Amino acid sequence: MKEIVFVTTNKGKIASAQKELKNIKVLPIEAELSEPRSDDIKEIAKQKVLQAYSIVKRPCIALDSGFFISELNGFPRAYVNHMLDTIGIKGVLKLMMNEQNRYCEFRSCLAYFDGEEMRFFKSKSPGSISIEIRGHENEKKWSDLWYIFIPEHFDKTLAEFREEDFSTYNRVKQDSCMTQFGKWYDDCN
Repeated sequence: MKEIVFVTTNKGKIASAQKELKNIKVLPIEAELSEPRSDDIKEIAKQKVLQAYSIVKRPCIALDSGFFISELNGFPRAYVNHMLDTIGIKGVLKLMMNEQNRYCEFRSCLAYFDGEEMRFFKSKSPGSISIEIRGHENEKKWSDLWYIFIPEHFDKTLAEFREEDFSTYNRVKQDSCMTQFGKWYDDCN
């Protein structure tokens, strides 16, 4: 079985990688990677994977994601954690209070580096912002945005999803960057 090192402190990202990379053993390494100040999630993923490689000295992956709200000119972009720490999801709802256009999307970029070759895998999940906080705590939750994000083709937030909703969502959404990476990595060598 192939292996890949995933350097992150986010346990939700590790669990997701282990689930999505079915034929690849994910070796989690907990290390805090500094993120460059940038709106570009690809550039952030690139810098993180270079740092990760300098720590582990073997092929590895790093992931960065952002949340982009159309009506707010893309805010908060790659600054999701800062937004959650300052205004939170209540602040987002307040900013969107009188807006008709509630379109938003999660975007992710996974960077792979083996010391020579670097590859990027990108994905996005479109949806809209709910009018209010909805849902309940869930072990799959990796962000408070789950309480206000309604995926395209659905009328409930991720935090309101039941197991069958996740199954449907996984069938209708674009392949995640993790799944794209897994297919490529599985086929190479």
